[in-house]
Amino acid sequence: MFYVVSYDIKDDMKRIKVAKILLDFGTRVQRSVFECRLDEKLLDRLIRRLERIITDEDSLRIYSLCARCEGTIKIMGKGEITKDEEIYIL
Repeated sequence: MFYVVSYDIKDDMKRIKVAKILLDFGTRVQRSVFECRLDEKLLDRLIRRLERIITDEDSLRIYSLCARCEGTIKIMGKGEITKDEEIYIL
């Protein structure tokens, strides 16, 4: 399944940790936005790792997109939808 993860985290060190975790699972498409292709097991692993860091003062959202919805994504300006299904080493 295709996921979009976005976050707003004020603490610099925490934000860096979250970005590093997300790089293990997907591709950075903007400063605080990642696109990830994950099965259920990888999604659960990602969520468990993020739950150790994210607190009530932070904001992190994970949006799932079905195949049909993924086909309606529009990009303006530079960039493209993450298509590669790379193997990430966790």
